[in-house]
Amino acid sequence: MDIHQFFLGNAFDAHTYFGAHVTKNGVVFRTLAPNAREVSLIWEGGDWKPIPMRRIHDGGIYELTIPNAMPGQMYKYRITPQNPQGETIDHCDPYGFGMELRPNNASIIRDLENFTFHDKEWMKNRGDHKHKPVNIYEVHLGSWHTNPDDPNGWYTYGEIAPKLVDYVKKHGYNYIEFMPLSEHPADCSWGYQNTGFFSPTSRYGTAHQLMQLVETCHQAGIGVIMDFVPVHFAVDGYALNHYDGTTLYEYPEKDTNYSEWGSCNFIHARGEVCSFLQSCANYWLSVFHFDGIRMDAVSRLIYWGGEEFRGTNPASITFLQRMNQGLHRLNPTAMLIAEDSTNYSGVTRPIEQGGLGFDYKWDMGWMNDTLDYFRQYPWERKNEYHKLTFSMMYFPNESYLLPLSHDENVHGKATVMQKMFGDYDGKFPQARLLYLYMYAHPGKKLLFMGSELGQLREWTEAQQQDWELLQYPIHDAFHHFITELNHLYLTEPALYAEDYEQNGFRWVDCHQEEHCIYAMERRAGDSRLLVLLHMSDEGTQPYTFTLSDCESLQPLLHTDWERFHGTVPEDRSMILGDRTRTGTQFTVELPSFSGMILRIIPKVKKEKE
Repeated sequence: MDIHQFFLGNAFDAHTYFGAHVTKNGVVFRTLAPNAREVSLIWEGGDWKPIPMRRIHDGGIYELTIPNAMPGQMYKYRITPQNPQGETIDHCDPYGFGMELRPNNASIIRDLENFTFHDKEWMKNRGDHKHKPVNIYEVHLGSWHTNPDDPNGWYTYGEIAPKLVDYVKKHGYNYIEFMPLSEHPADCSWGYQNTGFFSPTSRYGTAHQLMQLVETCHQAGIGVIMDFVPVHFAVDGYALNHYDGTTLYEYPEKDTNYSEWGSCNFIHARGEVCSFLQSCANYWLSVFHFDGIRMDAVSRLIYWGGEEFRGTNPASITFLQRMNQGLHRLNPTAMLIAEDSTNYSGVTRPIEQGGLGFDYKWDMGWMNDTLDYFRQYPWERKNEYHKLTFSMMYFPNESYLLPLSHDENVHGKATVMQKMFGDYDGKFPQARLLYLYMYAHPGKKLLFMGSELGQLREWTEAQQQDWELLQYPIHDAFHHFITELNHLYLTEPALYAEDYEQNGFRWVDCHQEEHCIYAMERRAGDSRLLVLLHMSDEGTQPYTFTLSDCESLQPLLHTDWERFHGTVPEDRSMILGDRTRTGTQFTVELPSFSGMILRIIPKVKKEKE
């Protein structure tokens, strides 16, 4: 690491210098505490008695080598502040690669070099995801399945790997996004309030075991995305909060120091803080072979406190641009994804063109409009008809990803299935229609675990998914529908290959307000799909439309087939139309709350005589 560049905020390899590093001469410990009066190491091999560390740089870097220290041993830094009234506090290592299970908080020496990945081909061939299917299964590792043999209910990274990978593969997802796996003291924070940014949470095992989980995913052709929190950190006094007796990582001002979640806001105007965070992102991508980083709460970096009326935060925007540019340089095939709810322009525009340099932006507008629409009384939907067409007015502005994430299944918002209008039985056909619309809409996809089961209980980190629902036919049929929809998405280029190209999507008909019917076409090269959606409860509607350059239509998926607990016998036979002067006219019967995906079979061109 170049120390000068570290303080300027340009380092992406600070983790190779700071922290505890195993060498042939023992373990070298380094930490940054510029405002401390003295710093000592305490560790279990030394009976937790303080050993003074040597200040080796004017910027406040302290170092100590312990010849007999070994991986697996615990340690802390005892920091005495300059202020005579300040309290000496034992801190975990900000750059520690391992950490004790809460409520304990010592760092643990880990040798990260002692693991060999066998995913060379995967790493070589990944990338170019813009023209490939990206179907993400969002997972909270501790509550996907619980372990009856563990007092906390947790499987280790290694134990859960084959089970999770087999499930994801079978049910048609090709990426897993993990809610934060960095160390955090409160289970209820779900990992979004960290104390160990470089430490894989010990709830599920060690760094090597997490590497094995990623390796298992790659061997099965599954990409892995990590949630990363560059905005704020936990207030616990043993971690980053007032690390050297002063606000080293956080803002000094009272009004900007704390976030809406009661955590400390990072100060991105400091070079050492920027180097810490961008090195952390690079660490997960390079050391653990994660295929992407999803950055949480980007709106809080763009605007002060995430509030547009307070104006943009220039230091945080510069940090984002520099970090994304560096991460793309070092990990050119990794995905950088922004969770951003603002209308800020250029989130996925290249840095060179004045953008923030993300690959994807969550389309929160699409998510809110869509869920609001499906909450409506069916007879009111004709008045809200264009909530489902509005997204395509702004879609070309960014590279969007469509999320129905954990945030839409908690905190009294109700699960996605619960949000559907009507009683229990009436929710399922609407949910099938919602997901068909989602997968037909341009943009990559993300679903939170449990959604595929038609779960009606809000998610909690303390309880596994309601797998027992699959014993009920209506839930089992819904699960099969989502699986078939997922596999169709993965295998039909028209649904993904030209997501961000003008030719990839067109409205065939978006002016059926009275009937709440929509028709759209997805295309990739010569492959063409027609999607029909009927959002009303007014019974089966005959829908007549005309397509040019079309001989017939082949049904691929119908949300109302009987095997999905619908009302229509499955029929995949070709649908023929009538030739007209402007094209081929078709009439299709659309039951209430139903949708179809049909392959457009083009006319056979006659050879000239």
